[in-house]
Amino acid sequence: MGSSCSNRAVSEGSVCVAARGTIISTFSGGGGLDLGMECAGFDTLACLDTELSARKTLKANRPDWFVPDDGDVSTAAQRLTPASVGLKPGDLDVLAGGPPCQPFSMAAQWTRTARLGMDDDRAQPVNGMLDLAASFLPRAIVIENVAGYLSGDNSALKVIEARLKAINASTQSKYRLHWDVIDAAAYGVPQHRKRAIAVAFRDGRDMPMPAATHADRPMTAWDALHDHKETAPPASRGSWTPLLASIPEGENYQWLTAKGGGPELFGWRTRYWSFLLKLAKNRPSWTLPASPGPNTGPFHWDNRPLSVRERLRLQSFPDSWALAGTERERYVLAGNATPPLLAEVIGRAVAEQLGIEGLPARPKLLRPRAEATPAARKPKALPPRFVPLVGPRDAHPGAGQGPSPRVEEEPAA
Repeated sequence: MGSSCSNRAVSEGSVCVAARGTIISTFSGGGGLDLGMECAGFDTLACLDTELSARKTLKANRPDWFVPDDGDVSTAAQRLTPASVGLKPGDLDVLAGGPPCQPFSMAAQWTRTARLGMDDDRAQPVNGMLDLAASFLPRAIVIENVAGYLSGDNSALKVIEARLKAINASTQSKYRLHWDVIDAAAYGVPQHRKRAIAVAFRDGRDMPMPAATHADRPMTAWDALHDHKETAPPASRGSWTPLLASIPEGENYQWLTAKGGGPELFGWRTRYWSFLLKLAKNRPSWTLPASPGPNTGPFHWDNRPLSVRERLRLQSFPDSWALAGTERERYVLAGNATPPLLAEVIGRAVAEQLGIEGLPARPKLLRPRAEATPAARKPKALPPRFVPLVGPRDAHPGAGQGPSPRVEEEPAA
């Protein structure tokens, strides 16, 4: 190696070329995290997921990635070892993943098991990811999840920090978790999607979060969708979706309450926020749910559900990326995915700390803006069959924070 090359570079003749990093991903889903990290200079050595549709998606888009048929992260450390991918402990650059988020999501606060957090069985697979960390001793660990994953009494924070402390004690590593909640829209993703990003470097260094690049002028839903022509738009199936044409762009059912601008059909805050929620062309999308109900938005401004491709665009996937599985499975994969552009931005920050060089000045997955945004359409009158339902409605009396945990009682002896 020539004397002018950095520790992360290889020499090709007289030119120093940056070496790419390596990554193993867990809970890989539709591949958003891996795709973004690939654009940030990392090569995927293995990706783990239990869902067949996810594994088919990963294999179809990147045939050279190793996607084990048994993708259970909880037991992966028994099969996936440094030697099995041609490494020694400490060689891997990044171990990354987005552990199951259902017990920590906003939607979960309205379910029977609200706020159980790490007491929910679905939250336990993160321990398998940390088993892999103990085995591989990667230079960096990256975790992406919903905003509530690392905050609150039942969050995963204490569990993760305790495991990292134990790994440090047994291996003389210095993992320290640095985390923050950021909005994907602040980095060019055309969707407001608040995510907890946590990074722990093996040498204990700090992880400054990337500076926001689009906070003052975010990419919009129109920027993402303006040049996409849907040949077979999905049809609305909800009993309330005929009302969408009577709701302005960027509004939800609350337009049809006493505090909105339309006829009063519903009580204020008596429904969930995404009920009859519509995209606005001049704003980012709201967070896309993984399993939307028939009346759950965000809906297209054309008063219909978003297609899978439209959802992928709002997540910042390129059109070359295709999802496998049934329509429902593809909706879930799209909604659960890490926005690839967000993963690329975080990956670039990690790459800088690890000494990976030669990245382009601008993220590869950042789309260009549309030249102009058309004006929003005016809402239409209520469909005749809803007119008899107009009248005063009671507003919700509570704080709107969801119920306390409601766990089924043990059956009587």
